[in-house]
Amino acid sequence: MALGRAGGLKGIQPRTPQSWLEAFQQLEHFIELSSPSWKKKKRVVFLDELPWLDTPRSRFMAAFEQFWNAWASKRRDIILVVCGSAASWMIREVVQARGGLHNRVTRRLRLLPFTLRETEAFLNSRSVKLTRYQIIELYMATGGVPYYLKEAESGKSSAQIVDALCFSPQGLLRDEFEKLYASLFRHWKQNLSIIKAMAKKLSGQTRNEILNAARFASGGTVSKRFGELEESGFIMRTVPFGGKENDALFRVADEFSLFHLKWMTSSRHRNAKPGHWQSVHGSPSWRAWSGYAFEGICLKHIEEIRHALRIGGVQTEESSWRFVPPKGQREKGAQIDLVIDREDACINLCEMKYSDKPFTIDKRFANDLVRKRSVFQRQTNTRRTLFLTMLSPDGLEPNEYATELIAAELDLESLFRPRPM
Repeated sequence: MALGRAGGLKGIQPRTPQSWLEAFQQLEHFIELSSPSWKKKKRVVFLDELPWLDTPRSRFMAAFEQFWNAWASKRRDIILVVCGSAASWMIREVVQARGGLHNRVTRRLRLLPFTLRETEAFLNSRSVKLTRYQIIELYMATGGVPYYLKEAESGKSSAQIVDALCFSPQGLLRDEFEKLYASLFRHWKQNLSIIKAMAKKLSGQTRNEILNAARFASGGTVSKRFGELEESGFIMRTVPFGGKENDALFRVADEFSLFHLKWMTSSRHRNAKPGHWQSVHGSPSWRAWSGYAFEGICLKHIEEIRHALRIGGVQTEESSWRFVPPKGQREKGAQIDLVIDREDACINLCEMKYSDKPFTIDKRFANDLVRKRSVFQRQTNTRRTLFLTMLSPDGLEPNEYATELIAAELDLESLFRPRPM
């Protein structure tokens, strides 16, 4: 560490510190000897990838805590920013710290993946020109992770980009899956077991259903694993309409995890030849999977959906809802993935359907929509006005069912709307 050389200050002899304690002492000395032109300005101390600095026997955290508590926190000109990609470490050692850093965090910033609109802007900045329909398909495999998206090459389709990323021998994501979890979580195998259990039912499961599928016992340890995964954006939780926190449904929110578990685990896909994904793309199994993937993307863009419905200024609560009839009853169950409960005494019951052409509501689907609305009204005993809402990339094919049943129709452009500041 050569702080003296970096700042051009006299009185600091550039030398490699022998410990983290000495390193922070050098940093203190460097700041105190800062040039006069800095005196009225804030000093920003930025430490990147904090978890990887805290190696075994390094005593990094002890030195870091002393630096903050004994020196930096007593000054009004210090802004200390720390970040790290290992979510479990950051949550345990910083956010929920019990030692010298307890209750020291003044502001948290979660760096989430790009939205669809941000993904489009990022790709355009790199001269990767794709239609919004193709951006959706790329998003289904990579999510909005810039590290993955930067591998997209200009002049290739979304299917070609996914082929190169996931199935070519040199593809960035070919062997990324387990490495990703191992780098982020200390107990990564437990977290991975939870993800795999959740991925078996894409529409969502309760905590107990997931634990049974993963063969875990309930308790504080499992709660920590769920907390790490949710805080890191790998899973999302929705409390059912009219339900309690214990009734929450969990589903995998990380697009790459879902893509890997569906398409990249079998020997057929592991030994894929060039153009493999282009041959799978458009198949019946792909169509079934893409429907669930599209629903997950929509649930990440609720703010865009609210504004497309022109209820951005109305206070709302978003939830999911499902009805499982008791054993012995002949009544069919029902599930609605997005319920928007509005302060103006209305509720949007949202149905998301992925299609490469205008979606057609036929008689059978129309009857199912009517049944779902009826079951929802009866089981929740709501007196609010219910609006059936359809979201499909290319909108709806006009017919009598669409006209009579659907109160609001949204298309792909709705998901690419700019978010209000």
